[in-house]
Amino acid sequence: MSVLKKAFIAITVSASLVAATASMAQPASSEKHANRATELRQSIFKLLGSNMGTLGAMAKGKIALDAEVVEKNATRINQLSLMIADYTRTDTSKFDVETEALAKIWQDPTHFSKDIEKLTLASANLIAAAKTNDEGAIKKAIGGVGKTCGGCHDDFKKD
Repeated sequence: MSVLKKAFIAITVSASLVAATASMAQPASSEKHANRATELRQSIFKLLGSNMGTLGAMAKGKIALDAEVVEKNATRINQLSLMIADYTRTDTSKFDVETEALAKIWQDPTHFSKDIEKLTLASANLIAAAKTNDEGAIKKAIGGVGKTCGGCHDDFKKD
C-alpha cells in the first residue's frame, strides 16, 4: 500500500472520529466562557481563511501556482479541519457574543459534522493532487476545498 493511500486512510479515519465527537456540544457556562470559546473558534476559521486565500489566488491565476505551497497550505487546512469539532463543541448561542456562527451548528450537529468531514477529505485530495504537480488536478482540487468551505458557510454562517 502506498504512503499516500495510507495517509488518506488515516485522515479518513481521523475525520470520522472528529465528526463523531462534534455532536457532544456543551452549552457555555457563562458569558466569559462563551466569549473565550468564540475567540478560539474564530481563530481556527481565520487560519483556514488565511491558507485558503493563497490557494484561491493560485486557482484564479492571480499568483503563480506553486505545488509546494499548495501542499503546505492543504496540509494546514487538513490539520485545522481536524480541530473544528473541538473548537465548536461549546454552544455559545445562548449568549450575546460577537459571531457570524449560526446556532444551527449546535442544532444540527450531524450536518455540521458531515461538512467538517467533507473539508477533511477535500483537503486530503488537495494534498494528493499537489504531490502530482499536475496544474489541472491541483486547480480542480483547490475548487473542491473551496466548494466545501462555501457549502458550510451557506448553512452555518451569517451573511
